[in-house]
Amino acid sequence: MAVLALTGGIACGKSTVARTMAALGVPVVDADQVARDVTRPGSEGLQAVLDAFGQDLLDDTGALDRKRLGDRVFGDPALRERLNGILHPRIGAESMERLQTLSLAGHGFVLYEASVVVENGAWRGFDGLVVVTAQPSVQLQRLLGRDRRGEADARARIASQWPLSRKVALARWVVDNSSSQERLLARTRELYAELVTRFGPPRRNLS
Repeated sequence: MAVLALTGGIACGKSTVARTMAALGVPVVDADQVARDVTRPGSEGLQAVLDAFGQDLLDDTGALDRKRLGDRVFGDPALRERLNGILHPRIGAESMERLQTLSLAGHGFVLYEASVVVENGAWRGFDGLVVVTAQPSVQLQRLLGRDRRGEADARARIASQWPLSRKVALARWVVDNSSSQERLLARTRELYAELVTRFGPPRRNLS
């Protein structure tokens, strides 16, 4: 089974590509969802985060307030590194378990969706890299419309990531989401066909 990393810049449409692929039958392991799972209420991962960053990071339901945590570490490389040191080993171990289960099921390929798979160098361990990109002006406008944090904050969040051009230079497949939703979905279906030809179909399509 081929395991392909799927990444992209903030507000570029990575999650839309992942959902479309999933609807076509492609298994997707979402690193962000794995991060939620390893910090679920009562978990050792959640306690490690609270011990490091404060008990006030729990919301009214007893779950981790991820927005508050993100705001706390954003702009502070030392704090981000400390958080990554807590989460990344747990996310990696849980993701590996899920990928092994999918491999045993006989899928031709799966996608591992992650925001920082290039920045942390993990992309080298995959069988290929898919990057979802967009023109910087389009990216900024989408982020402003989505998060409503203000232009200065939006630009800071974009700047905190690697430039899209660096990610694209490493990619085997690129999905450009600079135009319409319809074009993004069409390009994603084209990519699906390419990947099936190369690696074989999802398990549900096997005879």
